[in-house]
Amino acid sequence: MRFVTLGILVGLGLGAPVAAQAADLDFGVLRGGDYEPAAAPSLDTWEGIYVGGHGGWSSASFGFGDVFRDPVAQALRATAIEATLGASTLMHARDVRRDGASFGAFAGVNYQFDDTIVGVELDYTHLGLTGRSSDAIGRFATDSRGYLVGANLTGDAATQIQDYATIRARFGYSTGGFMPFVTGGFAIGRAQIAQTVAVQGYEYDQTTYRANQALGDPSQRVYVNNSGYATFLQNDPGNSMLAAPDVTRRTKEKIVGGIAAGAGIEYAITPNLILRAEYQYVLFNDFDGHKMNLNTVRGGAAVKF
Repeated sequence: MRFVTLGILVGLGLGAPVAAQAADLDFGVLRGGDYEPAAAPSLDTWEGIYVGGHGGWSSASFGFGDVFRDPVAQALRATAIEATLGASTLMHARDVRRDGASFGAFAGVNYQFDDTIVGVELDYTHLGLTGRSSDAIGRFATDSRGYLVGANLTGDAATQIQDYATIRARFGYSTGGFMPFVTGGFAIGRAQIAQTVAVQGYEYDQTTYRANQALGDPSQRVYVNNSGYATFLQNDPGNSMLAAPDVTRRTKEKIVGGIAAGAGIEYAITPNLILRAEYQYVLFNDFDGHKMNLNTVRGGAAVKF
């Protein structure tokens, strides 16, 4: 019995310090209600500088206005042909549309005010689209002098837009990881224009020719005045050979300005990686009679710093 009592006393003596130490331990860190994990980076933060690339599909509308008018008027200036026929107004280049792939890069900066985002963006786009239009026409009439005057005209015009850049203000609204936005600003492009116009003008004194044909004695026939012929047949003007046409060619590179506008939506995969889908419209000012506007649908990706 003494041994049992002694064992109990020894056990209590050894256990007391351990119990005292256990009482001093703080187990609060193990309680789930008091633990707060670090917050994940927000996808709703758009402020900062970003750079990226884009690719898509562009549709260009090319207009040519009266690009053939001046070359024809110059070739026939101060002539009865222009006065009688109005030859410089006869040819018309039709508008054309061309489509193709486009690609480029962009960079910008965003400032965020609660859910509103404002910023400025620069972009560059390469596309290399060419629009071409041509026309040909022939006219003749008898003028007040009794001369038959005529003109054969052909014209070809082309515009190539190689690349362009824009600077635009941007306004967006943050909705979680998405940001719809609109843009507006200015564009500058690099275009190559080319025109080729061929003018073949001719005339002869039809009244005198008919009078000659009415004469019974060929020796009494007089000279029939004419111009614009390589070989003129006095007795058969209809089969005479016309002179080579007067050809005007012009090729020029132009730097053209315009306006740009668009809309799109961005999605933040991570706080620093952004995807976007966008529509952009660009209208360039007229340049030497050539006109052009662009409609582009594209996608892109950017890294935000």
